[in-house]
Amino acid sequence: MAGIAQHGAVDINLLGGQLHYQPEFVSAADTLYRVLRDSVAWQQPVLRIYGRQRPTPRLVSFVGDPGLSYRYSGQCHHSADWPAGVAALRERLANEFQLRFNCALLNYYRDGGDSMAWHSDDETELGTSPAIASISLGERRDFRFRPKPRGAAAGQPAQTIALEHGSLLLMLPPTQANWQHCVPRRVGCGGRINITFRQLIG
Repeated sequence: MAGIAQHGAVDINLLGGQLHYQPEFVSAADTLYRVLRDSVAWQQPVLRIYGRQRPTPRLVSFVGDPGLSYRYSGQCHHSADWPAGVAALRERLANEFQLRFNCALLNYYRDGGDSMAWHSDDETELGTSPAIASISLGERRDFRFRPKPRGAAAGQPAQTIALEHGSLLLMLPPTQANWQHCVPRRVGCGGRINITFRQLIG
């Protein structure tokens, strides 16, 4: 599995995808991490996997414009109000990258035992070519990519990028159509909060 080198802001071209990584995007990352950790109404949905009920291996919260709902992994989430710090980041993304988002999914990895399984952010509600903006707060964690077997990137090597405290990763079209990503377990590390901004359509 290849690693993607990170030295300041960088554009990363994948076959069938494009990434933009920018470290130190959040200037008050320590404060925002603590505020979100302590004030968000975190939930732990129970998922049905291979016929068995299992709690999600992390805590989640869905925030966004009023009246939005987002269904993934068999769960329907209704939008809570934007936390002030997350709303400010949404505005900055619109100003700097001309990306408009109406919601965000927050994931709280309490320690290295929490994880995210392989998936793509390709739900119907996101349209055919979504852009996803991912902001990381807290412990550095590996973010892995692998090609979909029938996509334009089939046969390409898997890739890993280490997402640092306060960093921004943009996953631009058509990345979700051709690649999957995950956050594997990591023994001995502390907490991490990830904010993934999305645009629901329809």
